[in-house]
Amino acid sequence: MIIIIGAGISGLSLAYFLEKQNKPYVLLEFKENEGQPGGVIRSVRDKEYLFELGPNSLLIDQEIKDFLIELGIEKELINANNVSKNRYVFRNGRYQKLPSSPLSLLFNGFFSWKTKFKIFGESRVQSKTNDKETLAAFFERRFSKEIVDYALDPFVSGIYAGNPQELLVKYTFPNLVEMEQKYGSLLKGFKKNKNTTERKQIVSFREGMQTIPRAIAEKVKITYLEKGIEEISFNGRVWEVKSEENSFVAPKLVFTGAAYQLAPLVAKSEVAFSKALEKVNYAPIAAVHTLYYKKELKVKMDGFGALHPSVENLFSLGHIWSSSVFEHRCKDNEVLFTTFVGGSRGADKLKMDDWQVMAKVQKEIKELYGIDTLPITQKITRWHKGIPQYDTSILEAYEHLEKLEKKQFYLCANWKDGVSLPDSIKKAKKLAEIL
Repeated sequence: MIIIIGAGISGLSLAYFLEKQNKPYVLLEFKENEGQPGGVIRSVRDKEYLFELGPNSLLIDQEIKDFLIELGIEKELINANNVSKNRYVFRNGRYQKLPSSPLSLLFNGFFSWKTKFKIFGESRVQSKTNDKETLAAFFERRFSKEIVDYALDPFVSGIYAGNPQELLVKYTFPNLVEMEQKYGSLLKGFKKNKNTTERKQIVSFREGMQTIPRAIAEKVKITYLEKGIEEISFNGRVWEVKSEENSFVAPKLVFTGAAYQLAPLVAKSEVAFSKALEKVNYAPIAAVHTLYYKKELKVKMDGFGALHPSVENLFSLGHIWSSSVFEHRCKDNEVLFTTFVGGSRGADKLKMDDWQVMAKVQKEIKELYGIDTLPITQKITRWHKGIPQYDTSILEAYEHLEKLEKKQFYLCANWKDGVSLPDSIKKAKKLAEIL
């Protein structure tokens, strides 16, 4: 028997793959989340509108596509519109399109010629990374500070809501470290692995991203607990999970939730591990959905969205142009912005009241997009501990995890080995084969 704690995408996927292999398990989840599987994956349908409160889209390769077909939800898939290939970054007072190919890099005026020469000369950089090197140090060493400020910084904000000066390259993007070690150059690595580094397909679903966890939940068995879990302990032979209603015992245990959720559960049995878990940083973030009439726009929204480098000192981390990326997110004569506020460097902004945050977003949209009217509607969703940060604070917890695996305690969560939805599914599949 295998105990799985948490019915987010990781726990659901793990249960699904164990079910396929006829391996016995019990998947535990809070009763309050019944009917809302998927953890932070939340899609809200309101008549003609679809709001994504968590992940907004999915990058799929063949492995993930096969998984969606297996779930029977391939007919619900919708592809991103062609304009989603365009990515914009705010620089010098306006949005500028990021180069998307070597040719456009050469002739696009986004980067200086000094940086362009450094990019094309990257293969001559001889230095190598170390275990504690940050993303910013890695990219500045191999490319330039301009790349850090106007490409890496907004990209990392878009994925981790984090600070590249703090995130460790070895744990955040381990494939880059592997390329440097194997080929001595990222450009050589990308060229050698062209088939695996080509842009993946961007998709969503007619009723949103929560289609995936809902489909998995129908195929697995979930045990809902009224009062939640009180304690996790190990007696030298088996793991015991205690709740007010019941207790569950098994030789193998998999935790799929957040580090701060695990810390109090092991505070008595694994004191040092619990303290290490409390150190793991999470970036707070708010998703603000804002609707306007399309005719009010002064800027053409012909892309996935626009990111805001920290050096530009704008209020938000950036805007996804949701109605440009996917059809039927709002009415045809309207546009939907999904704006992200906060992050590891903007936590103070989330100390504001909801109306203050939304007013700031309105002001920014008015200035950047030339919209003079009030929005049709606006909603805000807060994630007080949103995205785990792969910085030095997480390393001590990782060390404990390596020791705990010898006692058959496993982690399958977004604070290790990747935060994305595809990462979660693939980690679960791999772990199911091991268990």
